Amino acid sequence: MRRTALICSMLLASACTGDETLSAYGAAGKTWQLHSIDGAPFAAAATLSFPEPGKVAGRAPCNSFHGSQTAPYPWFETGPLAVTRAACPQLAEEAAFLKALEEMTLAEVSGDVLILSNEAGREMLFKAGG
Repeated sequence: MRRTALICSMLLASACTGDETLSAYGAAGKTWQLHSIDGAPFAAAATLSFPEPGKVAGRAPCNSFHGSQTAPYPWFETGPLAVTRAACPQLAEEAAFLKALEEMTLAEVSGDVLILSNEAGREMLFKAGG
């Protein structure tokens, strides 16, 4: 019963703000660390955050990025991402991360775990942290 009340209060809060994106459903206020892509551990550092409703930002292995994310939850879709252009030894990992991120179409937040996926079976697993 308590869990149902909590879920209802979260839904009401998001309805009041008009935010139907992932931000309103548990993803905001956290920095999400990428742990794996398609089940394979991601060795480089990459993060994802939702700084305000309808926005996505983060740090790929070499560069920072930001863009829009306005699809209603549980859907996920980034608009064109603006990415800085610094070079580093991990550009291949960065390209794989950004490509995967742009291909994701579904999102699920469960506590400190965020899973982005698509109908082709691709998946990105993030955990909240630092």
